[in-house]
Amino acid sequence: MVKIVLNKMKKITIAIDGFSSTGKSTLAKQIANDLGYVYVDTGAMYRAVTFYAMQNNWVSETHLDKESLVEDLHNINLRFQFNSELGFAEMFLNDRNVEQEIRTLEVSQNVSKIAEISEVRAKLVEQQQEMGKDKGVVMDGRDIGTVVFPDAELKIFMTASAKTRAERRFQELLEKGQRVTFEDVLENVEQRDFIDTNREDSPLVQAQDAIVIDNSSLSKEEQFNLVLQLVKDKINSVS
Repeated sequence: MVKIVLNKMKKITIAIDGFSSTGKSTLAKQIANDLGYVYVDTGAMYRAVTFYAMQNNWVSETHLDKESLVEDLHNINLRFQFNSELGFAEMFLNDRNVEQEIRTLEVSQNVSKIAEISEVRAKLVEQQQEMGKDKGVVMDGRDIGTVVFPDAELKIFMTASAKTRAERRFQELLEKGQRVTFEDVLENVEQRDFIDTNREDSPLVQAQDAIVIDNSSLSKEEQFNLVLQLVKDKINSVS
């Protein structure tokens, strides 16, 4: 194996986009930890706003009170706080740790509706750009390489079949003790794909200069090694 010498003086922005349940967050955490970069889970931010809307009965499977949510956006404070025991930053909503609450299927069923709202996206994109202004950041989401950081030095676009992604998500939810059916998870994955790719504001699209990775048959270790090589090549090529 050829040893890669990394120029740690140079920092870049790494944008990881892709469909739901492709393992973007897991990969981004691994890369950030390896490089000593800041990791930002933008999906958690949208999930936290969704959870807030659900608490206020502004969104459900059959209902969306967009006006009330938009009027109250100024009362939503989001921040990440690093948990040394877990090895990653958890999401706090108005100073309350909501990391577990935002990962439920119920939140997943509503998050794409909230992410469609232009005012919500504008608020969160502004915060995300501020978090990554000094580079040395790994950010994952749906529009990082196209909207948040269109000039990111490295852009990754992750994909896999809907069935493969649903199977992964189903097992993850079962391990967390949630009562779900595979059919419901698959339906949710397909619905989110449709909404994410068809919304008017910042739809999920592959950036022209993104590197596509279909991880349907890749292990987490294989995926990590592949992307880490891409990252190191890019860092060493930056002038």
